[in-house]
Amino acid sequence: MNNALGRCPLCGGEKQPGTTTFAVDLQFGVVVVRDVPALVCKQCGDAWIEDPVAARLEDIVADARRRHTVVEITQWQQVA
Repeated sequence: MNNALGRCPLCGGEKQPGTTTFAVDLQFGVVVVRDVPALVCKQCGDAWIEDPVAARLEDIVADARRRHTVVEITQWQQVA
């Protein structure tokens, strides 16, 4: 992860490598990916997903949209 020692623009806390849960409402269904690598603020808990990870998440969402999946819940390690 790049810039792991950066500051949170929301609260000024320190960002550090961690994980988050990514969720998208597709109107006809939802996609949830757990344990997604992210920079997480130690103070407020807000998370930032870096570009390569975000690109993969976009692919996962596009695939669920194509398949018209009503509910898809997975872990990052299974789809990365």
